[in-house]
Amino acid sequence: MLRRALRRPAPCRARATGLRWRLVPKKPTRNHVDDLRGAARLAVDATTRVTDVVEAMHNTIGSGPAILGAPLAEPVRLLNQLVYGNIRAVTRLVGSSIELVLAPLASLLGESAPGKEREAVLAVLNGVIGDYLADTQSPLAIRMRLRDDGHALVLEREALRARLPHAGGKLLVLLHGSCMNDLQWKRHGHDYGASLGAELSYTPLHVHYNSGLHISTNGRELDGLLEQLVTEWPVPVDELVLLGHSMGGLVARSACHFGEASGARAWRSKLTKLVCIGTPHHGAPLERIGNIAETVLGVSRYSAPLARLAKLRSAGVTDLRFGNVLDAHWQGRDRFARGHDPREELQLPEGVACYAIAGSTSAEGRNVTLGDGMVSVDSALGRHDQTHLTLGFPEAQRWIGYGIGHIELVGHAEVYAKLREWLS
Repeated sequence: MLRRALRRPAPCRARATGLRWRLVPKKPTRNHVDDLRGAARLAVDATTRVTDVVEAMHNTIGSGPAILGAPLAEPVRLLNQLVYGNIRAVTRLVGSSIELVLAPLASLLGESAPGKEREAVLAVLNGVIGDYLADTQSPLAIRMRLRDDGHALVLEREALRARLPHAGGKLLVLLHGSCMNDLQWKRHGHDYGASLGAELSYTPLHVHYNSGLHISTNGRELDGLLEQLVTEWPVPVDELVLLGHSMGGLVARSACHFGEASGARAWRSKLTKLVCIGTPHHGAPLERIGNIAETVLGVSRYSAPLARLAKLRSAGVTDLRFGNVLDAHWQGRDRFARGHDPREELQLPEGVACYAIAGSTSAEGRNVTLGDGMVSVDSALGRHDQTHLTLGFPEAQRWIGYGIGHIELVGHAEVYAKLREWLS
């Protein structure tokens, strides 16, 4: 009974369409109490973690010179344990009190439709600490969904037919990047999905996911989601195209791997094209810089406690150091430790036309390797010094957009022209 309730289509309202009426699911709502509860938990946990760092630094500084064997270490530790222990206890008590106060207010504060600003903030929060939010079952954690115009789709045939009465057999699934959401595909009044749908008869759908989880975790979940989509789609699926920006391209590649490994995925047999836009196939320099900074902080015993703050960054972020897309790329390893590229070979999906777009903030012919400010051109095009890691994007299916930054790769006229050429 519970499963049926969870899968029940969202309430519908009637909408006039010419002389006809059709049922359109209401936009999902959010309860303000859930937001407050999630924010309160986050504030309590953040205070507790910062207290841990300050206590560790106080212990180190107050213990005396290391060369003398830190003679005051034990009395300082005992004193700090009492002081900072009380701070943590009070913080947790406040957090519990807030939970008790908020519980009866749920019906009074009511609900509202999520706004674009909230969606944007939530996307960044999930990108930075999304694994922590998921592990603590925070109301702020994003669950992977397929969405249409911000509406979460119920993947049942009748619900899909009601939501998308003009659904066709050509599906275009778009995946956003790290710290972003599906609504951000629309930039400067332009939307790749809507335009490709209008010009090339695709039905565009968007994946909304927690970009702070491991890329392979999202890839595995996307594999199951796409299988359900193709199985329940109201008309026969003739063609499926995946279009990923930044991390979205890695999640798409990971899903392809899991779809192939299962051996009998209906969606995998329908997949005809994969397009990656500004995707860090071999990692992004910002995460490598963050890893170096963390290592430097750990050199001194006085600054070492601060390295704990650097380790708050999510699994999704650390996956971007090398472009991890498989479980084997991170399992059994300390994801914060310095080291060489641990990845195994994973070539592009077989039987699929694969395309790569790289951005470059430079003019054509000048310092092309600098990339789009976030991802190098070589990484975006799948090129690598080690042959077994090089991805085989054909020359005719690679393109560099000059004078285009990482975020500008979404909603750019030149990029759209190339997409239309490749997908037509």
